[in-house]
Amino acid sequence: MLSTIIQATENFCIHQIRVPHTLSDEISKEKILIAYIDIEMQEENKSHRVYLGACKNFAQKISTVFLEEDESDEETLMDMMLETANLIVGSAKVISEESDNPFIIKTPHFEKIDIFDYDYDFAKLIEINNAKMIVAIKELS
Repeated sequence: MLSTIIQATENFCIHQIRVPHTLSDEISKEKILIAYIDIEMQEENKSHRVYLGACKNFAQKISTVFLEEDESDEETLMDMMLETANLIVGSAKVISEESDNPFIIKTPHFEKIDIFDYDYDFAKLIEINNAKMIVAIKELS
């Protein structure tokens, strides 16, 4: 499941944003827009929370791609984070259906604009043009 979410995130950067990206294990300590979406593993009877946290520049890049807005307001950027969670985790769901470990996705929620201070089991930092997004996963049950 972890690898499918990272694969879906990389696919998002390649096919939607269309700019080169890098992956690292470093977690940014800057103020970011944070959304999450819960998933339930069908066969393992476990649930996980997938966090997406992006700096304003990353969220604005997404808004520019999808809405053609060069300067979005905070509410629009929050909506873009929800949509990004849907797109990435939805893509990971499709990828997982081809494996032996499919999952069900829930509704995304916007959490806050602040530093990423949540417990997590796994996290990666995606960087495009000096803009950063955190993808983190925490097992809930």
